[in-house]
Amino acid sequence: MLTVADVLELPVLRAADPVVLAWEGGVQGVVRWVHPTELADIAPLLRGGDLVLTTGVALPGDDAAVTAYVGSLVESGAAGLVVELGRRWRVLPDHLVAECERLGLLLVALRREVRFAAVSQAVGERLVDRQLAELREAQRVHDTFTELSVAEAGPDDVLTAAQRLAGATVVLESEEHQVLDYRAGPGDPTAFLADWERRSRSVVVADRTTWDRSNGWLVTRLGRRERAWGRLVVESPDEPPQRLTALVERAAAALALHRLHDRTRDGHLRRLHHELLVQLLADASGPATAQRLELAGVPVERRRLVGLVLRGPGGAGASPDEVVAATLRAAELLHTPLLVAAFGSDVRVLLPVPARQDPDRTADRLVARVRSRAPVATAAAGSVVDGLAAAGRTLREAAHVLASLPPENGARSDARSDAGSDAGVLHRLADVHVRGLLALLADDERLRSFVDRELQPLRGPDGTGGSAARTDLREAARVVVEEWGNKSAAAARLRLSRPALYDRIARVERALGVDLADAEVRTSLHLALLADDLRNSSSQPAVD
Repeated sequence: MLTVADVLELPVLRAADPVVLAWEGGVQGVVRWVHPTELADIAPLLRGGDLVLTTGVALPGDDAAVTAYVGSLVESGAAGLVVELGRRWRVLPDHLVAECERLGLLLVALRREVRFAAVSQAVGERLVDRQLAELREAQRVHDTFTELSVAEAGPDDVLTAAQRLAGATVVLESEEHQVLDYRAGPGDPTAFLADWERRSRSVVVADRTTWDRSNGWLVTRLGRRERAWGRLVVESPDEPPQRLTALVERAAAALALHRLHDRTRDGHLRRLHHELLVQLLADASGPATAQRLELAGVPVERRRLVGLVLRGPGGAGASPDEVVAATLRAAELLHTPLLVAAFGSDVRVLLPVPARQDPDRTADRLVARVRSRAPVATAAAGSVVDGLAAAGRTLREAAHVLASLPPENGARSDARSDAGSDAGVLHRLADVHVRGLLALLADDERLRSFVDRELQPLRGPDGTGGSAARTDLREAARVVVEEWGNKSAAAARLRLSRPALYDRIARVERALGVDLADAEVRTSLHLALLADDLRNSSSQPAVD
């Protein structure tokens, strides 16, 4: 795109000492060609964007004819009128200047003589150079997005390429006007992203692509009008050239093609949630974290936070996708924004709760809704925290609670005939007692040394359960400490007679070199057994 200002900066015209006399704003108009002429009735032969170059020798002299002449140039879409002084006028007539200003036609006087052929040649060469540059850039855009499409590239690669080619901030937003991802341009994107949802809702994309002057956004729709699933926004303070429009539409096409290959409809949203949860677990203090959560539609200001972990039936063998989808749907129905993502076999959730609501009740309602849509065998919650800085703690606590639960979700196998009867319970720190403490200390080397020291006599030479005899002693030790005051119950659980039970107790005491009648000894042994169970549990999730 070549403007009048660009033309006036050409050396051949700068040497002619140009001065703008009327409609100064016209210097930003687009020039498609330069038309040297002395004809007064040239308007029918002009095309939009032609810059008229004349000495004025044949222009009319009376005011009415001048008005008609200027009006005809405006109607033809001329980019402006350039008059060389000296052959007819030394100073342009006041009426000509006034009419150009009134009708909005750029008027430029050249105060030195210039060869019009040289001007035409210079402008022509510059136009051809610009067109070649645009063609090369269009080819570059075409090649880039063709390669991305063939490679089935994801949104990350598409956004990165679009930002690099546009040289400006690029934003991918959802249908609900939430920022799913963005790539910052050369400047600070803070102001560009500020108050995003409200500003985005004010932008109506009438056609496929729209330039919104007030925001300085070039916006293109993702998907058909009746099934749009988001929009792509490129920073464009000035009216965008065709090259930029073509770029954003090719990027949108690449995103749409990826969506066809992506089996999960909300795949990008899930990736965003996973990335944010990882960030919160690692360090929630970053200055951009709160803004990213707000842009993702998960407000945290003046809200209390609860971390949750959900696990489907079958433990590590169960796919969490169904639970994630059910959680997103439950949040939508409850009008509760949240973060949710799968971490291995478990699903982690960060639930922001408004100050006026009860966090525990809100968490219970959410989990109940999820369970109505997907099989959830176990659910655990961390403590309620204030402020984003503590988000990682409540998420880790929820994982600790889940790791602390026995296989029967907290129910002893001999105490309940239905092991799944507490499947509707959302377990919290208060429910796991000493198991919760041991889970919190699971990685502490001192606890590991304690467990090894207490239980080594009940293990084989390699540190495992060893022989069947040692396995029997270990199980006997567990039952005895749990049922110390009820020998009949202990014998029943071990399927032994009372005399055989006493013999088994004696063997445990000899192996350990302790007297189980000592309450402190039994407590120490019980803690070691619980900690060892937690450490060896194959279903224990990662907490970091």
